[in-house]
Amino acid sequence: MASASSITIRRARRDDVPVIVGMLADDRLGSARERIEDPLPQSYFAAFEKVDRDPNFKLVVAEDVDGAVVGCLQLCILPGISSQGASRGLIEDVRVATHCRSRGIGEQMVQWAMTEARTNGCILVELLTHHTRVDAQRFYERLGFQRSHVGMTIRF
Repeated sequence: MASASSITIRRARRDDVPVIVGMLADDRLGSARERIEDPLPQSYFAAFEKVDRDPNFKLVVAEDVDGAVVGCLQLCILPGISSQGASRGLIEDVRVATHCRSRGIGEQMVQWAMTEARTNGCILVELLTHHTRVDAQRFYERLGFQRSHVGMTIRF
């Protein structure tokens, strides 16, 4: 049984994509966005290649002692002009496998991302979570994140 003390955070590999997509699809919101098919649509692998090539993007997984992927997140380092040319970190797509939740794995991954962002010169880390994900909001607030902006999106 995976716990935060028994996981390793590593850069995602192409063969992790199906597991990552499965975790992204594992709730009401994700199941409406993702396509779980066999074989998995090539668009996921094409996106992985783009993310993997970009030095400002870090797609990572949490792997348990048996080598199973039990979590994932993407950290984007965003250079900018604002704040005197400072960079910021954007954490995206944080997921922990359903059977491994509430064991500290998500916290370890987010702490890793914050450390990585700071190491890469970011002055802040931000993230978005859907307004219906109340448990996720409590989780992020417990880690020190504050409600600071109103997020807005438009889908095409």
